[in-house]
Amino acid sequence: MLRRRQIIQGSGAGVLGAVVAGAAGCSSSGVEQDAAQALRRPLAAHTGDTVLRLRELVRYATLAPSSHNTQCWHFQLQERALAITPDLSRRCAVVDPDDHHLYVSLGCATENLAHAAHAALAAGLLPDIQFDPAGLGTVHARFSPTRPSETALFRAITQRQCTRGLYDGQPLASMELRLLEQAGAGRGVRVLLLTERPAMEQVLDFVIAGNTAQMESAAFMAELKAWIRFSAAEAKSTGDGLFAGASGNPALPRWLGSRAMDLFLTAKSENDRYAQQIRSSAGLAVFVSDHGDKTHWIEAGRCYERFALQATALGLRNAMVNQPVEVGAVRQQLAAALGLGPGPQRPDLVVRFGRGAGLPWSMRRPVEAVLV
Repeated sequence: MLRRRQIIQGSGAGVLGAVVAGAAGCSSSGVEQDAAQALRRPLAAHTGDTVLRLRELVRYATLAPSSHNTQCWHFQLQERALAITPDLSRRCAVVDPDDHHLYVSLGCATENLAHAAHAALAAGLLPDIQFDPAGLGTVHARFSPTRPSETALFRAITQRQCTRGLYDGQPLASMELRLLEQAGAGRGVRVLLLTERPAMEQVLDFVIAGNTAQMESAAFMAELKAWIRFSAAEAKSTGDGLFAGASGNPALPRWLGSRAMDLFLTAKSENDRYAQQIRSSAGLAVFVSDHGDKTHWIEAGRCYERFALQATALGLRNAMVNQPVEVGAVRQQLAAALGLGPGPQRPDLVVRFGRGAGLPWSMRRPVEAVLV
């Protein structure tokens, strides 16, 4: 079991690199990065048009992270309100069979929406956010006027990214850890910050166990490949998925990237990469819910997004290392190591954090594509 002192609460070469030489001229031209940056433009000034204002809030909501960058959400504009529902056509049945990550993704979008609504350029809207778990589940956001306010977390929305590179390995200040812990807490959700190396190494063992199990699954690998966007052109045309450049890999034509993935992507190569990444991190954050249901998964998403925005505001990077919660048997072992014991509590997300350089942006679909 991870010892109590190891759980800090409020205290102080990409695999496709083997074919880079043969891919000269296939790397990103920067066009898709211009498009990705344009999607992250500042919130448009309030014009008095309610529909245009709500569409801008939807754009900011879609800058949230989602599993495999599937953007598995639908938005419906209503009178002074928005509804967010799952887009099941974008669910990942292999890696996320119970739709846990899908609802976490909806929670992330909801949190962005809440921060953007308060902004002065949105003319100050107070969101009353409720989740109705009936059926597929719907997040209802109803707005009333309020005094505008722009927080550091709001300003971080356009700068936040899941940075899947190496960090500098340096510890964070106690104040920074306190802010991260406060941001990551919610109703029935808490975050455990692990900053001692023995605790991080133990979680790394679970990451390796989960990653190995996933990479030995042909179904998992097929689903993963379907969501990888190997080239800049492919990323720009689909507006979704895991752009190779955003993980530090070279941008390649799909035929070449797919072949390179089959030849060079192995459990060992990925395990070595995750080991380097986790050991370069200042710490790991494990989000834990009191119950394993859609309501708590939405809340876990909101907590994680708040954590990620706070990290961004502090100049920190973060990235998911969710293999230990995606493989059921490994998730149980992680829960036991965290001292959760049997019962309804569930480790929801595992996230590494620290200081490091940014990577290319991932794409998003236009607002028109997510409206219903």
